[in-house]
Amino acid sequence: MVRDLVVGAQNGDREAFAALVHMTSDRMYALAVRILRDNVLAEDALQGALITVWRQLPTLRDPDRFEAWVRRLLVHACYAEARRRRAWAANVRVLPVDGPAAPDAIVSIDDRDALDRAFRRLSVEQRAVFVLHHHVGLPLVEIADTLGIPAGTARSRLHYATRVLRAAVEADAAPVAHEGRTA
Repeated sequence: MVRDLVVGAQNGDREAFAALVHMTSDRMYALAVRILRDNVLAEDALQGALITVWRQLPTLRDPDRFEAWVRRLLVHACYAEARRRRAWAANVRVLPVDGPAAPDAIVSIDDRDALDRAFRRLSVEQRAVFVLHHHVGLPLVEIADTLGIPAGTARSRLHYATRVLRAAVEADAAPVAHEGRTA
């Protein structure tokens, strides 16, 4: 069915293209949000990718590879959007406050915030490999093929992304030492 829609869209059938967009846009948007960490940037990247898909669809040689091809165009649109919109971001360190002794829902929110801050420290290229591997579940060879990079580069980006995330989360978890005068 997807193959028929792709072939129809390649021949200019707008309804077939609309059906393809309807089938894939939610997954593509979720992927863009995970890579860019910003809903507005993700929407822009998705829009740009869909325009590119429409324009370049006639050049797709293997309709069975449509999803992988779209994923590749989306990741490259995310790269472009990240370069275009490099915004100033403040690194605010939250000082720990003595809270309740028992764990509660706030702890999970704090953990999620710490992970999000750590994820923002990654380059967009590292985020893309990390998301494609851990959230989409692609093997490194397929990630390399999707991104048009050597397998070793994909492996390296995943390694460094994991290392940066681990270090950032550990740094956020470490107690802050207060420097002061002793009397």
